Amino acid sequence: MSVPKIVILGGGYGGLMTAKGLQKELNYNEAEVTLVNQNSYHYITTKLHEPAAGTAHHDHARLAISSVINTDKVRFVQDKVTAIKLEEKEIQLENHEPLQYDYLVIGLGSAPETFGIRGLLENAFFIRNINGVRMIREHMEYMFSRYQNEKKEELITIVVGGAGFTGIEYVGELVDRMPELCREYDIPLEKVRIINVEAAPTVLPGFDTELVDYAVKYLESKGVEFLISTPIEECMEDGVILKGGREIKAATVVWTGGVRGNKLVEDSGIETMRGRVKVDEFLHAPGHDDVFVLGDSALVINEEINRPYPPTAQISTQQGQLLGKNLVAKIRGGEMKSFKYMPKGTVASLGRKEAIGFVGTKKYYGAKAALLKKLIDLRWLYLLGGVSLVLRKGKL
Repeated sequence: MSVPKIVILGGGYGGLMTAKGLQKELNYNEAEVTLVNQNSYHYITTKLHEPAAGTAHHDHARLAISSVINTDKVRFVQDKVTAIKLEEKEIQLENHEPLQYDYLVIGLGSAPETFGIRGLLENAFFIRNINGVRMIREHMEYMFSRYQNEKKEELITIVVGGAGFTGIEYVGELVDRMPELCREYDIPLEKVRIINVEAAPTVLPGFDTELVDYAVKYLESKGVEFLISTPIEECMEDGVILKGGREIKAATVVWTGGVRGNKLVEDSGIETMRGRVKVDEFLHAPGHDDVFVLGDSALVINEEINRPYPPTAQISTQQGQLLGKNLVAKIRGGEMKSFKYMPKGTVASLGRKEAIGFVGTKKYYGAKAALLKKLIDLRWLYLLGGVSLVLRKGKL
């Protein structure tokens, strides 16, 4: 009698926590578990803004999958998924033979949402993966290195599109990095421009007003310019054009203004909304009891406000934790539990020593919030690999 085959697509927060749960709960030869990921490592999405600004090495934002997965219990396949064939229950890969599954977990992450902005994909940088953030840092440093010879102000002008979490955290890291970068290239700090452009009427839409005010005032005190209620209409090689026709010359444009689900999910035939799948209470894709979707590709509705929860590492982690247990229950003929998101608080960094956030009804500002942010990062490492991983990769 063959054992059920479970295939997990994506080694992000949700996929890794599902794999960790399965390897802990399953007995030997109770199921065949395969994890597919394009890279040999997991990158910590919530830390990518740091190497993008150059305040941390990119290795601080990644860890080898083999260091957190027991490959005796979970088979790891490093490859790119090219197609999801639901009718055949098959996953097609770029460099390996197709994988057959009995149960499929889709945690492939997201793609940039461009909102139809012309030239964005071609000319902007994106904080999305290790290679992407390396390119941002190296490009920015090269532009600064050219300034003394060319004296063009756009070389030391940085436009950040989007003032959500990633945008604000990246701006905070840039603020920390600029004094060092300017000393290195003999550039007066006051000549550098960091411009944060947001189409919505506020920074950090949906966040607590007092916390937002604190963040804006702090970043403005460091020289950041905010252009709110100002959509970008076009991104060019040398800057952006805003709604109304205003042009900003900038050698570095970084887009953080939104994500949509992975195109592979759309192409599979699963019903999607902006590439995301509205899952049921067990994280099933509509009409597919053998397919589960989590992370950025999953749409979970907050029933209190009838709006989707934002796709965060926190919700992905909780989905993976539950799904690992639910798959074991399903294999053993037991009952699965419904997914109920339990927010544990939210913290946005404003650089290394400043942050804003809340846990429950309590608000945190400044150094206390920055410490809380670091503790949250350490918690993820602990969930993945226990104390040993915290000691190897964590930092306060």
